[in-house]
Amino acid sequence: MAAGLGTRLRPHTLTTPKPMLTVAGRPILEWSFASLPREIDEVVLVVKYLKDQIVSHFGDSWQGRRVRYVEQAELKGTGDALARCRPLLSGKFLVMNGDDLYGAADIATACGRDLAILAKQTDVRGRYGAFRTDAAGNLVDIIEGAEIEAGGLVNAGLYVLDERFFEYPLVPIKDGAEFGLPQTLVVMAKDHPIAILKAGFWMPIGYPDDLQKATQALRQRSGG
Repeated sequence: MAAGLGTRLRPHTLTTPKPMLTVAGRPILEWSFASLPREIDEVVLVVKYLKDQIVSHFGDSWQGRRVRYVEQAELKGTGDALARCRPLLSGKFLVMNGDDLYGAADIATACGRDLAILAKQTDVRGRYGAFRTDAAGNLVDIIEGAEIEAGGLVNAGLYVLDERFFEYPLVPIKDGAEFGLPQTLVVMAKDHPIAILKAGFWMPIGYPDDLQKATQALRQRSGG
């Protein structure tokens, strides 16, 4: 998902789409491609804002993976973004925020499950959606902007899903202005267990300071 305006990262995003901002010498989306398991041989990028920069950079293929594009004509949320990909998807698929950084090991673990959402323990209050799980660690509910307790699990924006998702009506959020992917999954979870998996590494990039933090984190991970 790489369509957003990145307004909180201005002025960086005035001329560059957020997923193409440079972190540790590479665009964020390049890091995303590099973290994917080898079994994934095709990537669908949902684009809109300054989309030509993304399309010209990755083209029809990137490092052995086919690349296809879907334009989200109106920015109506993550649920709408995924729904627009429906004609290109079959079987099981991975959904990721195009402007966050994930660990390859976490992605591989998630892909090994039938249905899963990646979560991260955090003490940051009010910025992310917090999960409620059952005794087996499966999704029960998600509360956006929740006042979480220390060590609470928040949504990292990475999902392993399959075609069953499209059987459920998208759940409207923000007074109907958008449709939420995780909120729709709460409904789906009543019929199909969706595992909440703890991430070892997740770097959301939402504000200018996050760019430097992410660069430092990646260099530490690579020993550079």
